[in-house]
Formats: sequence, C-alpha cells, structure tokens
Amino acid sequence: MKAIAVSLLTALSALGQYKAQPAGAPPALAELLEKAGTQITDASGKVIAEIWLVTSVKKGAKSSDENVTLAGIPHGTLLGVLRAPAAYNDRRGQVIKPGVYTLRYSMFPINGDHQGVAPQRDFFVLTKMADDTDPNAAPNFETLMTWSRKASGTPHPLVLSMWKADDPKPDFSQQGDDWVLTHNAGDTALSIILMGRASS
Repeated sequence: MKAIAVSLLTALSALGQYKAQPAGAPPALAELLEKAGTQITDASGKVIAEIWLVTSVKKGAKSSDENVTLAGIPHGTLLGVLRAPAAYNDRRGQVIKPGVYTLRYSMFPINGDHQGVAPQRDFFVLTKMADDTDPNAAPNFETLMTWSRKASGTPHPLVLSMWKADDPKPDFSQQGDDWVLTHNAGDTALSIILMGRASS
C-alpha cells in the first residue's frame, strides 16, 4: 500500500515545475519519523527540499480557537523535519538557509498583522535542529518564535502554511501560485505549502 501511495505521489507531480519523489532516510530523529520522506526537485533535477513527518502525532485537549484545523494538537508539538540542501525562498520571499530544521506546530496570532495571510491559522514553525535538541519539548509561543527568528536571521520567524487535509490521498501539485504537498503524519493528513508566492 505504501509503495502504491509513493508511486501515485510521483506520478501526480511528474509534469509540473517541481516533482516529488521518495527521499532517503531522515537526517535525525529516525525513531520518530517516517523511514522515507518526500524529496522535492525542480525541473533541472536540483533538490529544493526534503521533508519527513512523524509516524505518530501527539494529541491533547481540543482547542476552541477559531480557524484552526488541527485543534487537538498541542502548540509546539514536533510534526516533522525539513532539510534544505541549498537556500530557497518560502512563499513570503523569506530565505530558508541550507540546513536541517524541526517543524513544530503553531498558530499565527490574532493581532492585526496577519489579516488575509491564510484562511486557517495553522503553521509549521522552522527551527534549526542544532537549537531544538529535545523532540519531546513543548515550547510556548514566544520561545518557539525566538528559536525560529534565530534561524531566519530576521524579525519574522520561518514558517510554512499548513492545514489538516480533507483528502488523505498523497499528492503534490500546484494550487494557484503555491505548490502543496499532502502527506500523512501518523493518522493525520496534512497539506503543506512548500513553495510559492503569497497573494497578500
């Protein structure tokens, strides 16, 4: 079944500007992550990013926050790891520098600065793995933002927009200006914007 899902993922993305294919073993935390993640390459075959999601998702009390699709996942939960072999820009135009990053769950704050950023508040926050050494940690919002600003080198943290997918079928496709990977983290299907261009 897993081989069929990987084949489907590869076939669906074969004709686009970017292509998804299986990645090798994760660079760290192998006991928590899927054995073969997803590698994204451009039309020339250059590897843009590799991502591995966790095989089991920590659940907590369901949040009552509005516009949250992963209401049962505690803030700061580790959901995956991303490796960038070379620098590339996220959809905000911010540079993700070469390196290995943890992907932790957060929600953008309702403070007037994020109006129209996304219909949902769920985000991955990227932190350099060298600065995030305990996978079981549950950093609060300010701590996680501090770690991520160190990784970005700017006042804004490194983030990837994501949400709970309605359809768990593996997919990698262009949606408007964005390239979206849909993949399972344990029993939870996630859609993640890995590259693209924000409209606002």
